[in-house]
Amino acid sequence: MSNQERAEQHQGGVYSSKGNPFERDTRYITTRIVRQPTPGQDAVAVEPGRYRLIAAKACPWANRALIVRRLLGLEEVISVGMPGPTHDADSWTFGLDPDGLDPVLRIPRIKDAYRARDPHYSRGITVPAIVDVTTGKVVTNDYAQITLDFSTEWTEFHREGAPDLYPEHLREEMDAVMKRIFTEVNNGVYRCGFAGTQEAYDAAYDRLWTALDWLEERLARQRFLMGENITEADVRLFTTLVRFDAVYHGHFKCNRNKLAEMPVLWGYARDLYQTPGFGDTVDFQQIKEHYYVVHTDLNPLSIIPKGPDLSGWLTPHGREALS
Repeated sequence: MSNQERAEQHQGGVYSSKGNPFERDTRYITTRIVRQPTPGQDAVAVEPGRYRLIAAKACPWANRALIVRRLLGLEEVISVGMPGPTHDADSWTFGLDPDGLDPVLRIPRIKDAYRARDPHYSRGITVPAIVDVTTGKVVTNDYAQITLDFSTEWTEFHREGAPDLYPEHLREEMDAVMKRIFTEVNNGVYRCGFAGTQEAYDAAYDRLWTALDWLEERLARQRFLMGENITEADVRLFTTLVRFDAVYHGHFKCNRNKLAEMPVLWGYARDLYQTPGFGDTVDFQQIKEHYYVVHTDLNPLSIIPKGPDLSGWLTPHGREALS
């Protein structure tokens, strides 16, 4: 099995492959949930109460979906199930729920919903995933499209005053910014952590810090990535930044400096954290438990560090002056 396949399927805690750089498997179930599916489109219809978002708080990709759902006020129309912070080689499990079963789907692990859709499903059992409650089958695990569709296809059910997280007039620039954030930062920390050679690690490290320095400079001039208002781009960056000092700095060897030592990014991250929908979806204990327990190739004894001190997230950030 390739490094890429191991990384997505979580086989026995092995995420890195000696002699190889980390490559993320991006083969997802791309069925969409849209207002009006067209003939021949791989899509199902928006319908309140029909779908359940499965999203572990520990996972940065799932954390995105939790934030966007909260910002847009979709809690009453899309229910949520939360697996625990750790998983075995088989799947994410619902160990935090009574009897170890998701209370709506009545399954012990998300793999069961993937196999309900395809008994021979062999790709990554990932979160976030959206499950059709009426069938028990996974609809999609295409995490990047899930949040965009929350913004553009579920508009009828957005709360009053919900932000426009994917404004049409900014999309061309946003898409370019989000692509760089994904390749260099969101996935960049993983390329550092799961590098199988010194050369691969060095290259990944340099790319990551080049991007973080670029972001430090960009955000010195404006409060958020696209200007005065929070967008999807900020959500995508935040879920990596909020994990940086707690996990990526040490566990993934992204240790040129801490986030808390970058004045602009640290202020920006605190600004978002203190915004309803961001910090209230974050669980630092689950985050640390996930990375330090699951990645046994990096941390064979699964010892969870007590630090760092995370109390600074609630200190004043002073970013309002940039609006």
